[in-house]
Amino acid sequence: MNALLPSDHEGTHHLVVRKLHAHYGRVCALHDVSFQLPCGRMIALVGGNGAGKTTLMKAIVGLVAATTGEVFWQDRPVQQGIPEIAYLPQRQDVDWRFPLTVRGLVEMGRYARLGALRSMQKKDDTAVGEALSAMQLVKLADRQIGALSGGQQQRAFIARALAQEAHVLLLDEPFSGLDHPSTQMLGELLRALAEHGRLVIASHHDLNSLEELFDEVLLLNRRLIRRGTPADVLQPDLLKEAFGG
Repeated sequence: MNALLPSDHEGTHHLVVRKLHAHYGRVCALHDVSFQLPCGRMIALVGGNGAGKTTLMKAIVGLVAATTGEVFWQDRPVQQGIPEIAYLPQRQDVDWRFPLTVRGLVEMGRYARLGALRSMQKKDDTAVGEALSAMQLVKLADRQIGALSGGQQQRAFIARALAQEAHVLLLDEPFSGLDHPSTQMLGELLRALAEHGRLVIASHHDLNSLEELFDEVLLLNRRLIRRGTPADVLQPDLLKEAFGG
């Protein structure tokens, strides 16, 4: 496993969310959400449309301002732009027509580390190469991002996060629209990242694949209904509370 997959801090670094509230105008998107998650895990965010999954991830990384509450990484308050945390939007929110190669996209992950007016150095090129290798994209490095399959596009954005040296990956529906082989491949690659010390948090809608893909589930409906293993959470009363009906 390459140097972008650290294993020396598994379970010792934590993402902590305390009493997080978020509103869009008068509409409550998140209410009093609290949890603490260690590195080395794959966590699913599950809930219906409007349950606050995307809002929670954006609030963690600072893209949405929380009304009240706090987010900590390694015991330090999280501020917008922290390179250790990366948010990857849904594929439908990305303009895949933009003329950019896979390598060019992954190189963008180094910008947070370069600072103003600095050019790419040997260590940056190495980081990009290792990220491409980790996501099995070396042979596709010069291909335009719009020419990739859905699974390849997801892996390209994850490679960008790896080049950024992010330890927390926040993925918005990464498996949506993928066929089974692509889902399986992406799941295995994300599992490798978790097993080597990263914290992977992904919103997910397919309840049938939860046990196959994830260690734990945060069940949301604007508030945290239950945290547990997929088997713990896949209970009719809890799902009714989360999804209604």
